[in-house]
Order: sequence, then C-alpha cells, then structure tokens
Amino acid sequence: MKRTSFAQWPCSIARTMDLLGDWWTPLVLRDAFYGVRRFDEFQQALGIARNTLADRLRRLVDEGLLEKRAYQAEPVRYDYVLTEKGRDFWSVLAAMTAWGDRWLATEAGPPIVLHHEACGHDTTAAVVCADCGEPLSADDTRMRRGPGFPERLAQRPDVQARFAPQEH
Repeated sequence: MKRTSFAQWPCSIARTMDLLGDWWTPLVLRDAFYGVRRFDEFQQALGIARNTLADRLRRLVDEGLLEKRAYQAEPVRYDYVLTEKGRDFWSVLAAMTAWGDRWLATEAGPPIVLHHEACGHDTTAAVVCADCGEPLSADDTRMRRGPGFPERLAQRPDVQARFAPQEH
C-alpha cells in the first residue's frame, strides 16, 4: 500500500514527517548522534532488518542528512556521517527526549540524560523564543501564515479562521 506524500503540504511538520516516514528513521538518526557510523553497527544496535535499514540509510543520504564516506576499498564499505542538515535534527531529538522523559519515563527515571558540556550540568531541551529567550508554550504562542503559505489556500475561510493573518 502506497502511503500519502506530505512533501508538498504547506506545513513544516507534515514535510518533516514525510521525510521521516516511520519510527525507524529517527532511531537511525539518534544512533548516528550516539556515534554509530557503520551499517552493521546500526543493524546490531537497533535490531532492524537489513533491508529496512538499507532503505532508511539510503533515504537519509538522498535527503542530505547523512553522507556516505568510504572507509574500505575492497569490498567498498561506508561510514554514514551526519551532515550539517543531519546535525541540525539534534534539536528535534532533544525535544522528543524531553517530552518522553516527562510523560513516558518509568519510576526509575529517564533512560538517557543530556549533559551540557559547556556548563557541566545534566539538562533537558526547552523551546524558547529566538528573540527574547522566554519559554514558548501553546498558551502564549499563535500560528500565523508565513511567506511560503500558498495564496490559493490563504483565501479559504477555514484557513483564515485557523491562522492569524500574515504581517507585511
């Protein structure tokens, strides 16, 4: 069964989910941040079927989140290394970790903690305003149509009711 593509939807969440596609992809990226680089290491760490892993790695390379770098010539074998685009996914994983630690951790506590090397403290991700540094919450934030929102949709009454007007 072919899944619906969200790649062209006017929504960054939908486009991101289209790229991720399934639960394995964020776990592959998570392990790349843990330092896993080789196919067999990913396969062993995740217990994922080899064909599924090959598909996920191929997609991440095609989308520019990972780069293949040969480490052996005969036969050719590759490391999978995070690109700038891939490293930028860190904030997404950190936010998912913070939510999971709050709502899904066992009584023993979170299984992994983030340690901020710069200050020497264990920490959690927080979403803050890029301008003032104050925490963001759904209660004090509203969604507005951005400059990339399709004009053909902007005129619909349901869209106008859902989103604050774009400021010029």
